[in-house]
Amino acid sequence: MSTLITAIMIILGFWAIISILGATVLKGKEGVEIAPFQLLWRTKKFLNFIDNVGSKHRGFWKFYGDLGIIVGFVGSIVVFAYFIKQTLLILFPPAPQQPLPSVQLVIPGITIPLGYGLLGLAVVIIVHELSHGFLARAENLSLKSVGLVLFFVIPGAFVEPDEEELKRAPLRSRLRVFGAGSMANIITGLVALILMSVVGLAFVPGGIVVGGVIKDSPADGVLKPGDVIVEINGHPVPTLEDFIEVMNKTKPEEVITLTVLRDNERINISLKLSQHPGNPEKGFIGMYPGQNIDSRIGLKTPLLVLFLSLYWIYVLNIGIGLMNLFPLIPLDGGRMIMDTLKEFLPEKPAKVIGYSIMGIGLILLGINIVVAIRGMI
Repeated sequence: MSTLITAIMIILGFWAIISILGATVLKGKEGVEIAPFQLLWRTKKFLNFIDNVGSKHRGFWKFYGDLGIIVGFVGSIVVFAYFIKQTLLILFPPAPQQPLPSVQLVIPGITIPLGYGLLGLAVVIIVHELSHGFLARAENLSLKSVGLVLFFVIPGAFVEPDEEELKRAPLRSRLRVFGAGSMANIITGLVALILMSVVGLAFVPGGIVVGGVIKDSPADGVLKPGDVIVEINGHPVPTLEDFIEVMNKTKPEEVITLTVLRDNERINISLKLSQHPGNPEKGFIGMYPGQNIDSRIGLKTPLLVLFLSLYWIYVLNIGIGLMNLFPLIPLDGGRMIMDTLKEFLPEKPAKVIGYSIMGIGLILLGINIVVAIRGMI
């Protein structure tokens, strides 16, 4: 049974249970809303906390919000340009194998580790929504509630402002609120990266771990997730740099021998390389390489748990924070662009330009999602 079918069965079973609970135990419960594939919980708790933090040091929060505006617009341009480039590579690949899509579906337990994935997503959601709330209160905008939401498989949280007040607020105030969430995610991701670097000092490189295998590639059916490659053609590859250096010297159709650690056994595996998607003159294994590590000081397990926790906090905050700046409503990037266009242009041309950008964005996103789903089947 494919990963996608398994995931769909689990998801449908979960929502069947939620529907039963919604019709019985949770029926009429204050603050709880259940609709097909949507679970929402609202509360007024924590509003005082957000108000106290956001109302104090307004100068700091407004400066922070201005930085968020800059990061927001620059991020929107960068992400949009990257999607265009990646989509062109998908539609017109330079080699028979297609490159990876720009979008990777974030499903804890399916596409990312369950425990680390949930931890990373929790941090993403908390810092993102709190940042929106702090900026809203710094701009004297009312908040109606806070809450949690689950839409199909996408968890989230929200700080609900008074939308009418938000619409009447000056453009700069609105942009500060919109840009604050991704700004918080990017800062959190960078802090996690710095802490990762510190924790990483306790480790030494120990080969290349196979994080996953690309379908229909040379590695498909040959390598397994969790395998650790320690040598290629007899050349040690303790680090990713060593791995890249050796692979850069290979050619398509070349047969290489990998020395692999699998289930505490050292085995040799031969495979024939294909063309690299980004450079047809280089060989391609078809796997997601990662750095395997050993501890300098013992305590490998707790240090590794800390390192991986920081890693997923870093990856998900940077990835989701940037994705939130994609120019598409209801994402913050889309709201920033649409509100700015409406401020400086007549309504009709503003809508034409805005919806044109978002229409292109929707097509780009759709192509990448289809490729991502196809890779799971």
